[in-house]
Amino acid sequence: MVRLAPSVHGDGDQGFMAMIIAAARQHGVSAHVGDGSNRWPGVHRSDAARLLRLALEQAPAGSMLHATAEEGVPLRAVAEVIGRHLDLPVVSLSPEDAAAHFSALAHFVALDGPTSSARTRELLGWQPTGPGLLEDLEKGHYFN
Repeated sequence: MVRLAPSVHGDGDQGFMAMIIAAARQHGVSAHVGDGSNRWPGVHRSDAARLLRLALEQAPAGSMLHATAEEGVPLRAVAEVIGRHLDLPVVSLSPEDAAAHFSALAHFVALDGPTSSARTRELLGWQPTGPGLLEDLEKGHYFN
């Protein structure tokens, strides 16, 4: 079993990051919940694909693998990059107000879920090489 990070990011991504950016555009602010210190693990799409291949080829039956290159990226930092690229203010939302901004993602955006892939790396020799989440956001392809 391979547990993918909440943010499997990269050019062409239509997942969580694209949805958070769409919410910022719709509401005119880039938001995080509370102080924004909650963290999301991240992995670049190419690194996740490489791990899936390694898992199929080499992982012992019953293995639990974590596809995370970054143990946890603070959501406040994500909101700051989004705000800078869209020229929007960055705001803190209460958990009660998060649903109106993030809709179905509100629960996930408020979670703090750092995850280690140390065991996965040791077991399969997997070493992520793709850009981190913030670096990938800074490239600008999410904002075209």
